[in-house]
Amino acid sequence: MSCATAIRIAAAIAGAALLGACGGEEQSELRQELAAMTKDLRGKVNPLPQVKSFEPAPYKGESMIDPFVPGRIVVTQAFAGGGGGGGVQPDLNRPKEPLESFPMESIQMVGTLSQNQDMYALVRAGANLFRVKKGNYMGQNFGVIVAIDEGQINVKEVVQDSGGDWVERTTSLQMQGGGK
Repeated sequence: MSCATAIRIAAAIAGAALLGACGGEEQSELRQELAAMTKDLRGKVNPLPQVKSFEPAPYKGESMIDPFVPGRIVVTQAFAGGGGGGGVQPDLNRPKEPLESFPMESIQMVGTLSQNQDMYALVRAGANLFRVKKGNYMGQNFGVIVAIDEGQINVKEVVQDSGGDWVERTTSLQMQGGGK
């Protein structure tokens, strides 16, 4: 055995002896005092709540209308094209005008023009400026312009009510800002 190995073994024996000395009578007194102080401090764990069994409810919506399928609109468009319902119906076969691709809420009236006794309105939709007159269509609800004055544009829209019937409603587009 080499000298270095013998020194390591001697150091390990000395360390074990020192640790053994720490576990003497001083430690036993400390352990007894700690046991006396904690004898009444037993933790109490409440019992877990009773787990209720889950009874799954059967799904009975197979016969209901799917709200994510536009079947109602397709049926009413076919109905409107086929006639027979009477009342107001939009012309689904006419070519769409550029402002019909914008919702009415996103169109802003920014000014008016008069030319040869005709009144025109300037409207902004998206990044573009459009000149419109009475009879032009705008908005996504088959809205036709019925009147233009210096402060507003009056539009007659054709929308479906909750029963699927087409009804007319009037709305107006107010001048934005303070310019004319």
